[in-house]
Amino acid sequence: MATLAEYKGQRPAWCPGCGNFAILTAFNKAVVGLGWEPWQFTIVSGIGQAGKFPHYTRCNTFNGLHGRTLPVATAIRLANHDMHVAAFAGDGDCYGEGGNHFLAAIRRNVNVKLFVHDNQVYGLTKGQPSPTSLPGMRTPVTPAGVTEQDFNPVSAAIAMGCGFVARGYAADTDQLTELIKAAFQYRGFSLVDIFQPCVSFNKLNTYEWYKQRCYPLQDGYDPADFDAAFARSREFGDRIPTGILYRKESETYEERQPVLAGRAPLVKRVGNPSGLDETVREFA
Repeated sequence: MATLAEYKGQRPAWCPGCGNFAILTAFNKAVVGLGWEPWQFTIVSGIGQAGKFPHYTRCNTFNGLHGRTLPVATAIRLANHDMHVAAFAGDGDCYGEGGNHFLAAIRRNVNVKLFVHDNQVYGLTKGQPSPTSLPGMRTPVTPAGVTEQDFNPVSAAIAMGCGFVARGYAADTDQLTELIKAAFQYRGFSLVDIFQPCVSFNKLNTYEWYKQRCYPLQDGYDPADFDAAFARSREFGDRIPTGILYRKESETYEERQPVLAGRAPLVKRVGNPSGLDETVREFA
């Protein structure tokens, strides 16, 4: 079984104090706890500080375009449904450029795990506001403050029927490790939105800001209760709940496809090229 030492990748280029370091630690602890070897899962990422994540751990990797993390992750999962597939993205990458792909992935319920590094700012391109930036937040391009309403990803996901919706906080690595494990163990599309302080460009949502507000959901909380889950997802201000907000079981996209359900992965099947030339000639 792999150890934490075996997951060490390239030297991270994140800023000292960046919340991404804690997310990396929690993720590696989670996959070690699941007993996985690096070759047993694939991480897909886009552009941004979160997009660098797979370079800093050992795994199969696809680093793609801005906002296009989920289509690639979906394709990999459908080509090989024996492979564990995770998508890593930032809030701008996933909820901005990739917003429609985020909604489509929820509708499909493909068995991909989405981990969003939500620092409420565009960190790689020097601090522009993202979809989750709070109104009034000042940035280099909004000196008078953000005027748009912030996007609430967990509320949107629950409203659309996403079967696994969780919210974590980078500084609480013990809880985050368990959330990552639970997301992988869930059968279907999973969203874990992770508060990730950006020490360079977000001077509002700091470690202290989150420390004063985040609280873990209590043991008596029932994540199967849709109304309670949606109500908790709307808590954002003086108090912000972390943990598994909503969880329900439903048929996955792979299980609804006759060509995949109960059959060997596509990558392991022997192709039959007979007739392909004739098909190609029809389009000549």
